[in-house]
Amino acid sequence: MRTYEELSKLDSLEDRFDYLALHGDIGSDTFGYDRWVNQAFYRSREWRNVRNLVIIRDNGNDMGVDNFAVQGSPYVHHMNPIMIDDFGLESDDIINPDFLICVSQRTHNAIHYGNRSNLPREPIVRMPGDTRLW
Repeated sequence: MRTYEELSKLDSLEDRFDYLALHGDIGSDTFGYDRWVNQAFYRSREWRNVRNLVIIRDNGNDMGVDNFAVQGSPYVHHMNPIMIDDFGLESDDIINPDFLICVSQRTHNAIHYGNRSNLPREPIVRMPGDTRLW
């Protein structure tokens, strides 16, 4: 099980990505026709409360890395892929902040389907007299 505690020990965006990357393997049967189950969950007050808590904990930073503020609306990503059966269990794992992380849409897609090249990059610092193009 991936945890925020373990993830927070990694300093760089790339190391955190390597820890979370699924390499396109989301699971053989995530939700399919039962997508309404997770959509109802994501509209619940319980989810909205924990989502806000995670965004605040991570200061709105991508994967909680300082100086990588999420541009646009932040996603709260389940570090351990959830399945439809997880909603029927008595477990609180799907709302446990230790299994959640704030990410950008770009990072979220990279975790599921992409690679490191899809991650956001540090901004280029421009200096007076710098004539090189980006």
